[in-house]
Amino acid sequence: MLAASVKIDRGIPSQLARVAETARELERQGYDGCWTGEINHDPFLPLALAAEHTRTIQIGTGIAVAFARSPMTVAQLGWDLQQYSGGRFILGLGTQIRPHIEKRFSMPWSHPARRMREYITALQAIWSCWRDGTKLRFDGEFYTHTIMTPMFTPEPSTLPHPKVFVAAVGELMTEMCGEAADGLLAHAFTTRRYLDEVTLPALQRGMQGGGRRREDVEVCCPVFLVTGGDEREWAEAAAATRKQLAFYGSTPAYRNVLELHGWGELQTELHRLSLEGQWDAMGALIDDEVLNAFAVVAPIPQLAAALWQRCNGVIDRVLPSFPAGVTPATAAAVLEEFREWPTVRSSP
Repeated sequence: MLAASVKIDRGIPSQLARVAETARELERQGYDGCWTGEINHDPFLPLALAAEHTRTIQIGTGIAVAFARSPMTVAQLGWDLQQYSGGRFILGLGTQIRPHIEKRFSMPWSHPARRMREYITALQAIWSCWRDGTKLRFDGEFYTHTIMTPMFTPEPSTLPHPKVFVAAVGELMTEMCGEAADGLLAHAFTTRRYLDEVTLPALQRGMQGGGRRREDVEVCCPVFLVTGGDEREWAEAAAATRKQLAFYGSTPAYRNVLELHGWGELQTELHRLSLEGQWDAMGALIDDEVLNAFAVVAPIPQLAAALWQRCNGVIDRVLPSFPAGVTPATAAAVLEEFREWPTVRSSP
C-alpha cells in the first residue's frame, strides 16, 4: 500500500465491547489513526483496549473535555496510555462550551484560549517532572501544581511526551494551537474556504509568535462525504448530511463559519427552529450550495479525487465520513485511490 501525504484516520466506538475488534480491523485496513470522542462514554478507557489489540495504528482522544478535568488527572491518563501503546497516543483536547462545563461538570470556566494555553503548559511541566526529574513548580493563572513526591511519580520512561492536539474553530483558539499545540482538530462544520481564509492565517500567526513552522502542527479534519451507488443512496446520504449540518449550524459558536460565506441569517433561522424542535425543517434549509461547501459531494468514481482536492495543502489528517449506504469494500477502494492520488498527479 502506498503511503499518502495525508494521513487517514477513523473514529472507533466508545462501547468497550466493540473496541478491540474495530481497532484491529482499522489497523488491518491500513488506517493511520483511530479516535474516540467524549459524548456519552469516557474517551480514555477504550483506548487502553485499542492499544492492547493493535501494534502500529495511532490512538487518540478526539476530543476529551479538558476543562472537566485537572491537568494532573489528564497528565496521568496521557502518560499511562503513551507507555502502554509504545508511544502511539495523541491527547486530543477540547473546551466544550460554558453551560456544559459549569452546569454538567460543575467546573470553572473563563478565558478559554488562555486557559487552554496554560493547560498545555501545565501538562508539559508535569510530564517533564516525571520523565526528566525536574522539580514541579508550576504556578499559573488558572492551575497550580507544586507538589510531586516519589510515591506519586510514575516509573521512568524514555518515550516522548504524548502529542497534544486541540479542537479549535475561533481565531483565538486557533492561534493558541499554532503557538503551543502539536495539532489542531478542526470541526466537521468547516469549509475549505474557512480553512484557507480563517484557520490557516490564524494558525500561522500563532506559529510565528511561538517561533514554530507549519510542519510542527498537524491539521486534522473530519470531512462529510455525500455519494452513492444509485439515486436512492445518493438522496439518503444528502438528506442525512443536511440534517447533521443543520444541527451544527444552529449552534451560535459556529456562526462565524456561516457568516464567512454570507449565510449568517441561516444560523439565526436554524437556531430558532432548534429551540422549537423542528429538526426536519432545519435540514430542508441546507441547500445544495451549503451542502457542497461543507461536504465532498461526488459520484463514487470521482470521490477520491474530490476528497484529495478538499485536503490538498491544508489538511494533514482526514477523517472521511462515508454514508451508511457505502459498503466497506467500496470505502476501502476509494481510500486506496486517495492514498495513491499524490503519485497519480505527479506522474507524467
